[in-house]
Amino acid sequence: MSAIRVLVAGASIAGPALAHWLHRRGAEVTVVERAPALRPGGQAVDARGVAKEVIRRMGLDAAVRAACTDTAGAYTVDVEGKVLETYRADDDGGDGYIADIEILRGDLSQVLHDDTCDGVEYLFGDRIAELTQDADGVDVVFAGGDRRRFDLVIGADGLHSGLRAMVFGPHEEFVRHLGMVLAFYTVPNEFGVDRWLLDYQEPGRSAGLRPLPDTTRAMAMLSFSAVDFDVDYRDVGAQKRLLRERMAGFGWLTPRILAHVDDTPDFYLDQVAQVVMDRWSSGRVGLIGDAAFSSSPMSGGGTGLALVGAYLLAGELAAADWDPVAGFAGYEERMRSFVEANQEIGRLHVQSREAPAPETQDSDGPAPEPDMEALMQVVERAINGVDLPDYAGVPDSGTRSTPVTSSATP
Repeated sequence: MSAIRVLVAGASIAGPALAHWLHRRGAEVTVVERAPALRPGGQAVDARGVAKEVIRRMGLDAAVRAACTDTAGAYTVDVEGKVLETYRADDDGGDGYIADIEILRGDLSQVLHDDTCDGVEYLFGDRIAELTQDADGVDVVFAGGDRRRFDLVIGADGLHSGLRAMVFGPHEEFVRHLGMVLAFYTVPNEFGVDRWLLDYQEPGRSAGLRPLPDTTRAMAMLSFSAVDFDVDYRDVGAQKRLLRERMAGFGWLTPRILAHVDDTPDFYLDQVAQVVMDRWSSGRVGLIGDAAFSSSPMSGGGTGLALVGAYLLAGELAAADWDPVAGFAGYEERMRSFVEANQEIGRLHVQSREAPAPETQDSDGPAPEPDMEALMQVVERAINGVDLPDYAGVPDSGTRSTPVTSSATP
């Protein structure tokens, strides 16, 4: 029997991680990415709990840790810069607010690509333009004109997933805006940022700076509350105008941070949102990562969901002998509770940064204290609340990809 042919859309984190496990399980994998190359930099992402075990099983623990940001921790500060709270990277066994595995999104993507590129076909600067599936496979037309047939197609193309819109329905059906907008971009490190993240908050808005491996630069982070969000995520000019408008008059170092918004090479702004779907598959097409279950950057768990999801999706498909009905069903059953816990953390974090509602400020006194025991139970589920089967008896080619010659053949 010839190898199962799988097309993965998206080459950020979920896509290459899935490619690693699919290839190890015996599939012939192609990854298509609309960008012309891997996108460098980006926000820092974390791996906690069970996600660290997935990295270990991939054989990439040393490579990932070598590329980490070396952030020592975080300070929350007042408007004058005085430290109010301290969080260390070794808190809670490295699974705290600042994780001991913290890495720039682009650097993790590079590690995953380097691990898989010899055994997986990567198509950069292209995308799925048309897709038609039947009982036996999926016919794909690429924007570049190529036509191919695959056994399975998996969308790992992020919050604004084109594949999800093509197969499951429009963006608006699944994306839930959480009432916050987040921006980040690199700035010259004129602020003396050195291994410690700095975070200044007022109800409804925040500004921060985090260290980068290039110590001459720092990452600026700004957020503000927004009931709705209708700026095109590709219209950078409109995004910058919105950021200036909404952050005007904000204290601390914010004016100096905003002064660099026009000369930064990597400006990013988007809504803080989650993707909520009843199911993550349709026939022979499935979704993973933010395309399926974005928990939002405020959860701190998006990368963990991508890594764990990649392990489970490839394992369940292979264990089901590549039957999409059984494989996708097993993946969803194992992942659903883990996803829901991470999404709850994301919502709670956004709520904690909003201005207190008027009804909590009346004569009846302050708002009730949160149930910390219940909160910590959710946090534990979001970090470790999923089992990783060993998949004994399922093919496994080893800890690293090995070259294949057939994957580049239409």
